[in-house]
Amino acid sequence: MSKKKFITEVLKSTGTIGALSPSSSFLAKKMLAPIQFKNSKCIVEFGPGTGVFTHKILEKLPSDAILLAFEINPVFIEELEAIQDNRLVIINDSAEKIEDYLAKYNFSSADYIVSSLPFAMIPDDVVHRILTNSDKALSKNGKYIQFQYSLNAKKKLEGYFSEVKINFTLLNIPPAFVYVCSK
Repeated sequence: MSKKKFITEVLKSTGTIGALSPSSSFLAKKMLAPIQFKNSKCIVEFGPGTGVFTHKILEKLPSDAILLAFEINPVFIEELEAIQDNRLVIINDSAEKIEDYLAKYNFSSADYIVSSLPFAMIPDDVVHRILTNSDKALSKNGKYIQFQYSLNAKKKLEGYFSEVKINFTLLNIPPAFVYVCSK
């Protein structure tokens, strides 16, 4: 997707896109570093947008695993549908419904959840349901990995996960914090 088209979508969005430009490969590397791909059977991605992380996940995902990608923007869904990979399942629905879709695809839990959701732009009650359901949906040793452009999400995430580690990448526009959360 062109940068111009991306910016047009940002401007048209009603608070559902929190990025100023697509995520960098440097941010993708930090986001995916905690994932042990060879042991993964189900990874969930919230807000894949143009698919920067999606492509990187699929490069490393085992052939018998699945990637459930929750995206609500129709233009971004079109971009994702251009990815020809039978391990990718695009879900046009809210991340709140993670448990419903895990059950639909015969998974009791997700090994990892990779999230680009802009918490600062989402109503608190919706964020609460997303994080509550994500915590329930994660496997015992699973990780919830979230990026944000500020440290404001730290206390919120600590309310749902027993351990929250923070990484940072300057090489993104804007620079980003990566939260790695464990049950």
